[in-house]
Amino acid sequence: MCAAAAAPDQPPDSPDGPRGGDPWTARVLTIFPEMFPGPLGASLAGRALEKGLWRLQVLDIRDVARDKHRSVDDAPFGGGPGMILRPDVVDAALATVETAPGPVIYLSARGRLLDQARVRELAAEPGLTLLCGRYEGVDQRVLDARRVEELSIGDYVLSGGEAAAIVVIDAVLRLLPGVMGNQASGGEESFERGLLEYPHYTRPAEWQGRPVPEVLLSGHHAEIDRWRRAQAETTTKQRRPDLWARYCKDAKEEEP
Repeated sequence: MCAAAAAPDQPPDSPDGPRGGDPWTARVLTIFPEMFPGPLGASLAGRALEKGLWRLQVLDIRDVARDKHRSVDDAPFGGGPGMILRPDVVDAALATVETAPGPVIYLSARGRLLDQARVRELAAEPGLTLLCGRYEGVDQRVLDARRVEELSIGDYVLSGGEAAAIVVIDAVLRLLPGVMGNQASGGEESFERGLLEYPHYTRPAEWQGRPVPEVLLSGHHAEIDRWRRAQAETTTKQRRPDLWARYCKDAKEEEP
């Protein structure tokens, strides 16, 4: 077993933090604005939106198109299937939010893989702008010119960036002050300590001949904490050897 690594820093709870008292704001550029807020309008995210704990601004990219058909795409140079979102149209859309604080992110399968560390960084920002691609993607020139960050939510392909944008926003919202009912529970979830989460049990104490582990019924909190840590370490080692190797490396670097 590796020594325990230090817990990662959490985004500031104070209204005097990086948000300066203003709610964290997600700006989404898409050709399907009707997809928002979608799931973000329900449950924790939806209640937080109603309370003004965060804001959602959705821009229809077609609103900045320059022809009567509101065209946003064209055929790729060099041939090939599909269509590409035009650089002039995307640039005009980005120009409408260029003074807004926070990073500009293009949801792309070839981008950096989103992880909890990046989520914490985004939660510490005053907000972010998410560009949702469609068809075969966005003309590379506008991404280079605007220095847009590319971010992926996994090694698979979606029909567009909207679903990925919802995933990114949801992951960030859980870290914002006041969004989760029990802030302490966030620190116990997968990836927060560099480990996958331990298994959970509730009533009944025995189900289909399967009892709850006795330690969880003991009331001995120190023993329960040790059991949960051991379960998290074992699960991570078995299921995500990449995370386990990183966890061990971090733990070693924390040693005096």
